[in-house]
Amino acid sequence: MGSPGEDRQRTRSCGGRMCVYKQRGDAPGFAWDAGARDRASSVGSWAARMTLRIVGEDDGGKLFTPEEYEEYKRKVLPLRLQNRLFVSWRSPTGMDCKLVGPETLCFCTHRYKQHKTDLETIPQQRPIDLPCRVTGCQCRAYHYVPLNGTQPIRCRCKHFADQHSAAPGFTCNACSKCSGFHSCFTCACGQPAYAHDTAVETKQERLAQGKPVGQDVPYAAMGGLTGFSSLAEGYMRLDDSGIGAPSVEFLESPTMAVDHPFLKAFQASSSSSPQMLTDVGTSSQVSSIRRPEEDDMAFFERRYQERG
Repeated sequence: MGSPGEDRQRTRSCGGRMCVYKQRGDAPGFAWDAGARDRASSVGSWAARMTLRIVGEDDGGKLFTPEEYEEYKRKVLPLRLQNRLFVSWRSPTGMDCKLVGPETLCFCTHRYKQHKTDLETIPQQRPIDLPCRVTGCQCRAYHYVPLNGTQPIRCRCKHFADQHSAAPGFTCNACSKCSGFHSCFTCACGQPAYAHDTAVETKQERLAQGKPVGQDVPYAAMGGLTGFSSLAEGYMRLDDSGIGAPSVEFLESPTMAVDHPFLKAFQASSSSSPQMLTDVGTSSQVSSIRRPEEDDMAFFERRYQERG
């Protein structure tokens, strides 16, 4: 037993985690301090996640010592910031339908982060080949292949993509009549998969096309990811790497019957003259707003009577 006024800590299993309690010698019971252990573990987990994102697969599954980690950062990070490669799956129209990230699968079924992504010098030939680093893999260059939902797409020989060889030529392992993987799967952009190409570009080449490059980050195998919008498909992205922002003519065009009710509610204000905007448009906008005391039926009845 401790002396009066002495603080003591005890641990106890609580809901699957270790909780820390504080007890004072001159007071019965325990004072709740369950977050102390969690705060310490959260800091450690954050540091581990940042280390994992920086190192990627370069440690070969063996944890770096602090000295090795510092030496790794000193050697690799400058090259990574200077020679980052942006990888995308591009349609014939120039739209990046898919921006490749570290977890994106290659035709060889290995992820982008398992390929060679850090180059000391940028080669002059195009396309730039990023071979797979997994032992025994025959993949000589990263090649993105889309998914049909959660399963691989089929070749014209009726076999899945993962039933083909990862060696150049992509011949089928399940039949002898296939001369190479060729899929008629249609991308969301409307173009077939065989019309797309895997593009590997430098920062300068991407800037020359007016496409976003994001901020310089030290993380491994970031590929074409520059922000949260990069996770969306090309036809959904409004930046220059996707379908692009809508034109002024489209934004200023009059609303139609198929448009969203929110747009139709403000049709008068967008198409009227300034004088009509003050008189008719404003009253129409106010009338279309539901009042606090109105239920659904009362609101629709009032709107029906006003239109009559």
